[in-house]
Amino acid sequence: FTGVWMGDSKLCAIGVHCGNHLTSHGLALNCCTDLTWFDHIVPCGLEGKGVTSLSRELGRHVDVDHVLEPFLDSFQEVFNCTLVLSEDPG
Repeated sequence: FTGVWMGDSKLCAIGVHCGNHLTSHGLALNCCTDLTWFDHIVPCGLEGKGVTSLSRELGRHVDVDHVLEPFLDSFQEVFNCTLVLSEDPG
C-alpha cells in the first residue's frame, strides 16, 4: 500500500496525479489531525485499514510546526536536493 504505515493504520498519504502534460504530487502527514472524521469514510478506499497520527502514536500533541523543519531537512537529505520555498512556511 502506498504511504507510510504504522501497523494497519496509515500515518502519511502519498499521491501523484498526471494529466494535461503536467505531473503533480504531494503528501499528507497526519500530525495532530482530528481522526474522528475518518470514521465516516473508507480512507483511501482500503476496507479494514485505519488512520493514525504522530500525536496518537507518540502519546503527546505534535503539531505541524514541530515537524516541518526536520521533515524538510530529511527530505533534502534523502532526495539529495535543495528546497526553495516561495514563502515562509512558519
